Formats: sequence, C-alpha cells, structure tokens
Amino acid sequence: MTPDSLEHYLHEHIPLSRAMAVRVVSIAEDSVVLGAPLAPNINHRDTVFGGSASAVAILSAWCLLHLRLTALGHPSRVVIQRNTMDYLAPIAGDFTARSALAAGQDWDKFMNMLTRKGIGRISVDAALDYDGVAAGRLSGDFVAFGKDRA
Repeated sequence: MTPDSLEHYLHEHIPLSRAMAVRVVSIAEDSVVLGAPLAPNINHRDTVFGGSASAVAILSAWCLLHLRLTALGHPSRVVIQRNTMDYLAPIAGDFTARSALAAGQDWDKFMNMLTRKGIGRISVDAALDYDGVAAGRLSGDFVAFGKDRA
C-alpha cells in the first residue's frame, strides 16, 4: 500500500480523518507517520485540541497494524481497547504522529494468537512531534479480530 492509497482509505472509511485533514507522511514496515494541520484541529487557545492530538496518534498506531496485517494477507478488524496519552508540550502548528510497536511486543506471538484463536492483542506507541519537539506520547492496546470474528 502506498501513502496515497492509505490516506484515501482513511478518508473514505474514517471520516474524522478527512475532517481533521490527516495526511499520510510516510509508511514503513515498523512505523507510520501521519500529519495534521492546526486549522481544523484548533482549540480556544490557538493550539491543537487535545482530542485531535490523541486521535491522530491513535490513527497512526491503528494504521501500522492495518498495514502490517494487510501486507501479510491477513484481513482483520483492528480496534483500540485502551490508551493513555501524555501531553508534553503545546502544539501551535502542523504536527506529526509516528507509531511503532511498544517495547517488548512480540509480533510473531500476536500473529500466532490471531491465527489460532481468531483474536490477538498488541501494544503500539505513537509519538507526537511539533517543530522538532516531543509534544505528546500515546500508549495503546489494540485488538485484532480475524476474518471469522470480524
């Protein structure tokens, strides 16, 4: 999947991503970077609304799982189970969210459970960046349901 096709998928299937003007900056096997502008995500203090920052971080993490599962030919329904979000600095302009599997996560174990049981759980992190500064950090637990449970 290309960045353009992923962006199109997000805008068609997750309408909030279009309203927030989320763009796919880059994709790799171990990371997805999404970007968003300030204007559609602004709050009353002329910075990014916390819910928008959290949503972009969650989308970045979700995209990483979606892409990896799709690349393996393993269609799954991926949902977030829980998350924590730390806001480290105000975001007063365009920002990005970069996802990666959380430290200590075992992709092979996750896939084994998903294949055998039809359900797998894994943790994914996302880091928010604004103008070269760490602006936020998401830690999320995601659940993937195999095609029989989707």
